[in-house]
Amino acid sequence: MTAQKRHLPSKKRRVTIVESVVELAAFQNPTGITTAAIAGHMGLTQGALFRHFASKEEILQAVMEWVAERLLPRVEKAAQAAPPLAALEAVFMTHVDFVIEWPGVPRILFAELQRAEDSPPKRVVQSLIQRYGEQLQRLIEAGKANGDLDPRLDTEAAASLFIGTIQGLVMQSLLAGDVNRMRQEAPKVFAIYRRGIRNSSPGLNGSERCGQ
Repeated sequence: MTAQKRHLPSKKRRVTIVESVVELAAFQNPTGITTAAIAGHMGLTQGALFRHFASKEEILQAVMEWVAERLLPRVEKAAQAAPPLAALEAVFMTHVDFVIEWPGVPRILFAELQRAEDSPPKRVVQSLIQRYGEQLQRLIEAGKANGDLDPRLDTEAAASLFIGTIQGLVMQSLLAGDVNRMRQEAPKVFAIYRRGIRNSSPGLNGSERCGQ
């Protein structure tokens, strides 16, 4: 590590520590990442690490906040595409690209959600998922309103399925040991999702489609 990197300002050093955790999680079990491993990855002592964070849990909370601060703005930007169905696809591909860029992120999130006890890091993850889901629900409702999506669609379930579909892609890529395969599989998988939620009778209102 260069002298310049050893003497980063405190805020930048905290970000560097967080990114080091994400990098380590890409190739090892997140629950097994110790402060010694983080310090070793950065070429620092544990004492230097604890000048910026009081505990490992505080580091994990910062990691979750880092994920939210980077993923949600990308999702919100992608959601501005039009029409809503195109925005859903843009969000899907944006999320996939984020995972490919930072493959350690889903491993950390999964590990945190599996913890039985409540914790500040887990609450950040839950908030992230809630805000993400709310964004998806707004898009789905807009798609139902403009006739692109089936008006009978269960909005909450469709949003949950969207997130679950991405999680499925992530799990398959982790099992295969090749996160980049998501880029090839994602368009095909989203096409199946799209067929399930789109309006099969465009031009008809909800009562006409239901035969009322």
